[in-house]
Amino acid sequence: MISDTAIARIANSEAERFRAANPRTLAHHAAATGWFQSVPFHWMRDWPSPAPIVAASAKDATLTGIDGRTYDDFCLGDTASLFGHSPPALAAALAEQAGEGLSYMLPTTRGAALSGRLAAMFGLPLWQVTTTASEANRAVIRWCRGVSGRTKILTFNGAYHGAVDDAFVDLKGGVPTMRASLVGQVHDLRGTTTVIEFNDEEALATALRRGDIACVLAEPVMTNVGMVLDAPGFLAALRRLCDETGTLLVFDETHTISSGYGGHGVTYGPAPDLMVVGKSIGGGVPCAVYGVSAEVADRMAALDAARPSGHSGIGTTLSANALAITAMDAMLSDVITPAAYDPMLRGAARLVGGLEQAIAAAGLDWHVAQVGARVEFLTCPMPPRNGGEAKAAMHPELEAAIHLFLANRGILLAPFHNMMLVSPVTGDDQIDRLVGTFADCVRALKE
Repeated sequence: MISDTAIARIANSEAERFRAANPRTLAHHAAATGWFQSVPFHWMRDWPSPAPIVAASAKDATLTGIDGRTYDDFCLGDTASLFGHSPPALAAALAEQAGEGLSYMLPTTRGAALSGRLAAMFGLPLWQVTTTASEANRAVIRWCRGVSGRTKILTFNGAYHGAVDDAFVDLKGGVPTMRASLVGQVHDLRGTTTVIEFNDEEALATALRRGDIACVLAEPVMTNVGMVLDAPGFLAALRRLCDETGTLLVFDETHTISSGYGGHGVTYGPAPDLMVVGKSIGGGVPCAVYGVSAEVADRMAALDAARPSGHSGIGTTLSANALAITAMDAMLSDVITPAAYDPMLRGAARLVGGLEQAIAAAGLDWHVAQVGARVEFLTCPMPPRNGGEAKAAMHPELEAAIHLFLANRGILLAPFHNMMLVSPVTGDDQIDRLVGTFADCVRALKE
């Protein structure tokens, strides 16, 4: 057991250590008066340090800050750089495209090649490109409602699918509740979003058999509320119930691309009707895609042909810009390959084993979860079965103290819960440093 007193002691001492070691970072934020809260986007303040580290550069799995300190990077841009920072093939392709124009609002020959690569990797035949996974999720919700004639979607408690209003409904005491953290939300989403707990097959069957759900929008494994693994048989039941009720199944694989080549659905099944992938497929260039089955594509085409002319509410001027197409084509042809997953999965297994040993040596009742190359330690005795249990198990103050302790010793975790990513270029030495420093942190918390 780790006391609140110990957590506060470590948090305070590590905050002072950070301030002493990062004078240029602190000066940068003090001078950045033109940015709201001193950063170009407000969630950059979510890092647990007194101020966010200011990045100077990053290469492979190492990041350097403006104070000259280097970090073993297990955040990797919160998945955007899952396959390493600035892979050579990507950097070369972007430099070439920069000299040829960045956005035409027209297709390119690289785009034709990319669509084939997407189909081969993810198993769905037809694709569209957006600027973010949030935009892709919004698009598939619109298409699913349009082709089905149904108004509702179903999501799981604690899920996150980017900045998509429809997904921000939680369960509190079993009652659907608008997520309190939403800024400026004025429409009640509970009439058009049904929310249940992940892994609850009975609740899923009851909801879908009402016949008013256009689609289920899900990560096949929950990764944004801690990591909640699918119970045996749950995803198969999800696929069966969707088929039974005429409900479209959408997998948001933006994070679960870590499971294996082609994502979780390709690696373990089942196949969805539509899927969304963002972040890592562009190597850090803002872009995302959504894929659809041939049957869904036919329904989409019929809907598109029948509607009046005018904006569909889907897409932006920069959707499918030439730079994004080039980035994804380079990533899928040269970086995100089946062979790239071998070192990622080996490294993740090494990390899991090391963390489990450190936890056992400290006598803590914590556990470690893994989704392919994505690893997370949870400060609770039992793996959560759903989002409600995962949220109840969170200990933000403890997590922040651990993150800052690690950052002060040159190791970055994602600022959101305890997520760690292993890339193809993450070294065993980096993994071993993380494990050793984590063990040091736990010992310090128990002193």
